[in-house]
Amino acid sequence: MAEKKSMLTSEGLKKLQDELQDLEVVQLKEVAQKIKEAREQGDLSENAEYDAAREEQRDIVSRIDEIKEILKNAEVVDEDEIDVKKVNLGSTVTVYDKEFDEEIAYTLVGSNETDSLNNKISNESPVGRELMGKAVGDVVKVEFENGSCEYEIRAITRN
Repeated sequence: MAEKKSMLTSEGLKKLQDELQDLEVVQLKEVAQKIKEAREQGDLSENAEYDAAREEQRDIVSRIDEIKEILKNAEVVDEDEIDVKKVNLGSTVTVYDKEFDEEIAYTLVGSNETDSLNNKISNESPVGRELMGKAVGDVVKVEFENGSCEYEIRAITRN
């Protein structure tokens, strides 16, 4: 079975690499020290600190494995080569929401980089899928479980 490619912006790639570095260099050493200190307390069968440290270690190792898998299958989009005539990964798209009479700017990122608080949406999300490949002036209709909305694309810029 072919592995799914992880689409990333260069910013997303850097964030994952930095997180991996922190997990491997800093956090694993810290949790190893916690485990060592908990072992020194004696009986491990009823040592909550030891159990918590081991669980934290499992979580860190799991996240390290997850990041390595993402990076192994990553396809990084070169933002300098983004055609601002069409919406693509790494584009910031200003749309006009007809229903709410407001403009919204979304940045399209890979699914591992989404951040709804900063309007970074996945190219695989309903809105992202509809915007991909469209141009300024295009109107897209996005279908949701509980209805739909229409956006007019007003501007496309590089992130």
